[in-house]
Amino acid sequence: MNDRQSWNLQHTYKTLSDNLYSVQQPTPVSKPQLVRFNKLLAQELGLDFLGVQDDQLASVFSGNVLPNGAEPIAQAYAGHQFGYFTMLGDGRAVLLGEQVTPDGKRYDIQLKGAGQTPYSRRGDGRATLSSVLREYLMSEAMHYLGIPTSRSLAVVRTGEQVYRRPIQEGGILTRVASSHIRVGTFEYIRQYGKQEELKQFMEYVIQRHYPNLINMPNAALELLKAVMHQQIDLIVHWTRVGFIHGVMNTDNMSIAGETIDYGPCAFMNTYNPATVFSSIDTNGRYAFGNQIRIAHWNLSVFAGTLLPLMAEDEEKAIAIARRELDRFPALFSAKWYAMMGQKLGIQSLKEEDAALIDELLDLMKKHKADFTNLFIALTHQEVLGEDIFKADEFKQWQLKWQQRIIQEGEWESVQQLMKNQNPAFIARNHLVEEALEAATTGDMAPFEKLLEALSDPYKIQNADFTVQSVPIGFDQQYQTFCGT
Repeated sequence: MNDRQSWNLQHTYKTLSDNLYSVQQPTPVSKPQLVRFNKLLAQELGLDFLGVQDDQLASVFSGNVLPNGAEPIAQAYAGHQFGYFTMLGDGRAVLLGEQVTPDGKRYDIQLKGAGQTPYSRRGDGRATLSSVLREYLMSEAMHYLGIPTSRSLAVVRTGEQVYRRPIQEGGILTRVASSHIRVGTFEYIRQYGKQEELKQFMEYVIQRHYPNLINMPNAALELLKAVMHQQIDLIVHWTRVGFIHGVMNTDNMSIAGETIDYGPCAFMNTYNPATVFSSIDTNGRYAFGNQIRIAHWNLSVFAGTLLPLMAEDEEKAIAIARRELDRFPALFSAKWYAMMGQKLGIQSLKEEDAALIDELLDLMKKHKADFTNLFIALTHQEVLGEDIFKADEFKQWQLKWQQRIIQEGEWESVQQLMKNQNPAFIARNHLVEEALEAATTGDMAPFEKLLEALSDPYKIQNADFTVQSVPIGFDQQYQTFCGT
């Protein structure tokens, strides 16, 4: 395959201390078969595979044949997993390099499930076909919802078994991200590296992701501020659409402010801040309503790694970091209420609007309303068969809301604002499982159909306004898994 005009791989990460990575070739697989290829994303990356056969693509995206210019590495990092510090690293992922697009943007190209690395910790380095198809589906769904996220370029069936419970077929995902630099990467350097390595790494991150901070008087403080704002914006987006990440460990928190590491993730159907679908989150640490608190906690860990670069005196550095972190609740609250106001058609938020928003959420929880359907029904002035629409207290709330949005101007502009904020179609748990079950048996039709619907999530996809419904009792028994 002649790919010399397509691949434009660079390796700036390898200019850093070799303590931060290990040179690592992907482990070949026996019978690679292309399952899904993202042609639109390939074009955005400047990759032209016109005329390239599927078996050739499968060889590249399985790691059996390296693209021109690839210099594979596995990245080292640490992290707090469920609150406990652990040495980690790319235990089943290999970074081929950084693709620089024709318009100068830089993206990591990573093979997930590519075999064992020095960081595998007795793991097999592989991924299940089902788990990588889930990540493909969910990450693309998030992208079309307008939420910062890693993307999925290809899925390959390996032709080999992966020993999970039960034994499953193996798969490899080609993941694309602005970078795979995490809070956990900073933790790793702070714990195991030298201060000059930490300073060099911080400067690299600023150069790559926040070039506007170059030459700032206190670069470490400015980086903390920038990452904090990015994380607030990201979690506000998650809560806007009812997304639950499922495992917000610090090693899964991107410095670039993208959603990464889709494992036990899901979308909430019935509104309840305590909603958890992850099989390993038995105490609800990463429940829907806890995600913002965890983001704040993770940022405090990030701030701790930067202390030596904020001030020479540790107490002074702690005081500087604490002042910034103390701003987090108010910053988040302001952005969250602004977002919730827009979901209700309120562009110019007033102080009293917070009570209107809080009252609605209380009613939604009490009446077990479907989060997505409730807001899309309000957007289109429809009445659904859910209990909440029959309740007098909700009808009274609606009157107050209607009186409020009259102040915003013409209904057409109010409705357009709501349409832009409220998706009509999300990756419902039962639809995801149906698509994955069929795909792993070789039938990609349900997967493709679901992916097509998710690519236009703000559109009412039925002329008679039928909304998505969840099979009775499905979510009560539903669990998602990490796939490791």
